[in-house]
Amino acid sequence: MFDKFGEFGSAEELNATAEGLKAEGDIESLKILAKENGLDEMDALDYVEGVMPQFVSITTAALGKLTVEQNEIEAPELIGDWIDYIESEVVEDEEFAKAVRKKNKSLAGCLGQILKYSVEHMYKIDRAIMKASGVASIKAQNGRVPNEVGFGAPGMATAKEIIRRYYL
Repeated sequence: MFDKFGEFGSAEELNATAEGLKAEGDIESLKILAKENGLDEMDALDYVEGVMPQFVSITTAALGKLTVEQNEIEAPELIGDWIDYIESEVVEDEEFAKAVRKKNKSLAGCLGQILKYSVEHMYKIDRAIMKASGVASIKAQNGRVPNEVGFGAPGMATAKEIIRRYYL
């Protein structure tokens, strides 16, 4: 994930490295730095040409990290909604963006906290709902018909609380 340059804990660290590479004229390494941190190659070139005064902002550093981390995991449906919320918070809240960029925080770690909550708060689905869905007559892979189904994913308000608590 962060193979050549390692993981940076802040936008400032990332900018300092980029500044050093720019000063050395090492454009290829600057492109690699951009890619490793979820940025577009064109952003690196814009930085070299002076179109952008700094390599990353606090927000783009955090969003880039999330992009790289998201490429390492599967994030279907509801998990994607949680990631969308994290990204929106990064854009809205600079302190949150700084927290996302920290080395000891990761998207998988955050989603793991939501999963932990989900397992700890699992509840049985009402039989009337199971009957109405047809689930009560579907055989599982082991050939048995389930007599109960559990569910534990938190509502969005609880997920948002878990996400903020994890990162902040």
